[in-house]
Amino acid sequence: MSLDTLEDAFYDELCDIYHAEKQLVKELPKMAKKASAPELAEAFLAHLEETEGHVSRVEEAFEDTGKAPKAKKCEAMAGLLEEAKSMMEEEAEPEVMDAILIGLAQKVEHYEIATYGTLCTWAELLGYKNAKKSLGANHGEEEKCDKTLTKLSKTINKAAKA
Repeated sequence: MSLDTLEDAFYDELCDIYHAEKQLVKELPKMAKKASAPELAEAFLAHLEETEGHVSRVEEAFEDTGKAPKAKKCEAMAGLLEEAKSMMEEEAEPEVMDAILIGLAQKVEHYEIATYGTLCTWAELLGYKNAKKSLGANHGEEEKCDKTLTKLSKTINKAAKA
């Protein structure tokens, strides 16, 4: 794909985050299963529901481009999730694994927050009002999830240190 215009870049990045969210839908249940703290497992499962909604909202955002939804392999998310898979295979005390899971999840959230921030800015510049609204909702939920993980980390990290 040629990236000659901001519209081209927007569509390309939308294809990227579409794939990223679909990858995450597959991996969040595994993270929830690996978590030993019930509240962490619940947070992962709650975010899974949100992530399924993110996929739908990204599909809605495609409508403003006039092009069909298409997934382009998101190398960044693939790398983050590969790291998560590798770490989840390590031997660790349950509390330590929970602390690790939070760190891994926050890396994912920060990537998504940055991507949605960029997409929202571009959508506004391009006059894609519906896309800005849909992607802005995803951005807000990603920020909320990051804050939830930070809150959980306060007790989980202390338990891991003990």
